[in-house]
Amino acid sequence: MGMFTAFDINASGMTAERYRMDIIAQNVANAETTRTQDGTPYRRKVVVFEEKNSPPTHFHAILQKANENYTGSGVKVTGVYEDTWTEGNMVYDPSHPDADENGYVTYPNVSIITEMTNLIDASRAYQANATAFDASKNIATTGLNLLNS
Repeated sequence: MGMFTAFDINASGMTAERYRMDIIAQNVANAETTRTQDGTPYRRKVVVFEEKNSPPTHFHAILQKANENYTGSGVKVTGVYEDTWTEGNMVYDPSHPDADENGYVTYPNVSIITEMTNLIDASRAYQANATAFDASKNIATTGLNLLNS
């Protein structure tokens, strides 16, 4: 693995986690949004990661890559998807402008507790990548200093 490969891997992890934190912030900001542009309540968004340059999923190709001493090259954001598997909260509030004929309002499927837990997870992952980046930088600096001696 080259000296700059470690930097690329850690930088891609930090970039992906930063993007994840931005999406979490968007979810928290819209936790009370009952009407979006299309007239429906806000849907929680989820970020999905994938290994960069991921190998093919065919068994033969995976075995061949394993025999070639395959090394990873970081992560990438595959996409941001709406959480369609969690239902929104129905709250009785007949005075709300978005209440249905029975007086119930559908609030977004955003749980502040879940979002804060995910935010802590993303923050710690970002910090771990930053620590690994600093360690790689220190190793490279020490190696260069040894060459100068």
